Amino acid sequence: MPIQNKGKKKHSITVDHFFKTYQQRLGLKLLVGEKGLNRVIREGSINRPALALTGFFKYFANKRLQVFGSAEMTYFKTLSDNRQTEILNKLVDRSIPCIVVSRNFRLTKSMRDIAERRRLTILSTPMITMNFINAATLCIDNEFAPTTTEHGTTMDIKGVGVLIRGDSGVGKSECALALIEHGFSLVSDDLTRIKLLDERELMASSFELNRGYMECRGLGIVDIAKMFGIRSFRLQKRIDLVISLKEASPNIIEDRTGLEQSFYEILGIKVPHIKLYVKPGRDIARLVEVVAMVQALKTMGYDSAKEFNDKLIAHMNPEKK
Repeated sequence: MPIQNKGKKKHSITVDHFFKTYQQRLGLKLLVGEKGLNRVIREGSINRPALALTGFFKYFANKRLQVFGSAEMTYFKTLSDNRQTEILNKLVDRSIPCIVVSRNFRLTKSMRDIAERRRLTILSTPMITMNFINAATLCIDNEFAPTTTEHGTTMDIKGVGVLIRGDSGVGKSECALALIEHGFSLVSDDLTRIKLLDERELMASSFELNRGYMECRGLGIVDIAKMFGIRSFRLQKRIDLVISLKEASPNIIEDRTGLEQSFYEILGIKVPHIKLYVKPGRDIARLVEVVAMVQALKTMGYDSAKEFNDKLIAHMNPEKK
C-alpha cells in the first residue's frame, strides 16, 4: 500500500536552493544581491517581464522567476537611469524572487544599485534565452511536482521501469538482487520516491540516505554499486509497470491468459499492474523479467495474448475464414 495516497506538492522554493541545485546545469553565476538569496519562488513557471518594463503591471506574474533576455535588456538600456530605477523599484515592490539575465549580458548601474540596496538577487547564464527558459522550466517543474512515496523496490529492466510491491518479507529485495545479477539496474530499494512530471510521467528515485544500498534479510545492507559495478544502479527511472508480489494460497485463482488488464493508480496516473504469486520453487525474478518484456512489446503495439485469442476464435469459427 502507498505510504501517502495523496501527493505532496511544494508551494515554494528559495532562490538559494534553485541557484545551488541547478548552478552547474544552467550555468548560473551570482552577479549581485547575495542577501536576497532567501527570497522565495512561489510558482513553478518562468516569466519574461517585457510588458512590466514598459510600466504595465496588470496580470504581472510576480511570484515567478524573472528572465531578462535580449529583448528585455536591449529595451531596458534605452531607458534613462531614473526610469530604470523607477521600473526596478516597482518590480521589487511586487516581491519578485530574483532576476536571471541570459547571454551573460552586463547589468546597468541602476540594476546593480537597486539589487544591492533592496536585496534582490540577480543571476546570469551564458545560455540563449529560449534554451534557458526550456531548461529552467524542467528544473522548476521537478521542484514543484507532486510527490508521493511507495513501499516498493524499483528496477530498470531492459528499459522498462518496474515498481515491485508486496508485503514486508515477501521477497521484493531478493527478487531485485537476482535481477541485478542478471544485469539490470536498481533505482530504489524498499522505499521509492515518486514525482509526477508534466502531469503525465511518474519518475521514481530513491531517498538520498539509502541511495545505492539494498537490505536483504539474512545478509544485511549491501552496497550495490561497489558489489556489482556502477551500471547496476540508476538515479531515477520512469515507472512503466507495477508488479505486486503476493503470498500464494489454495484459494487464489491466477490469471492464465493475460487478456484482462488491471491498473495501479499513483498520483492520479494509472499504471499497468500485474500480480505474481510467490510459491516454493518459482523463479520470481525470471517471471518479473518476462513480464517487463511483455509490457515492452505491448508498448510497441504487440499483444501476444490478444493475438493468440484471435487465432483461437478464428480456429473455432472456420466458416469466417
